[in-house]
Amino acid sequence: MTDDGTAAAAATSTLGYEQARDELIEVVRRLEAGGTTLEESLALWERGEELAKICRHWLEGARARLDAALARPRRTRPPAPERRSACGVDHSAPVLVES
Repeated sequence: MTDDGTAAAAATSTLGYEQARDELIEVVRRLEAGGTTLEESLALWERGEELAKICRHWLEGARARLDAALARPRRTRPPAPERRSACGVDHSAPVLVES
């Protein structure tokens, strides 16, 4: 038998985050609406737990990717060269025009 992480990883390979989230929303809606037998409610609850694990797995993976991207050194742009015309006017600086 596999542990929860392995099961979620296996399920994630076939079910995307949005699909799992949408199905989980439907499961919750059905549970909240009531009118199901105890067995049906338990089956829905178990499916909801499975879907929540899949969603959590996808979100943890996304968080890890973001953390890795943020940890990388950022490339900085060199300062823009000063643009002066032949007469010596700096064209890179903003010009204030009074009306």
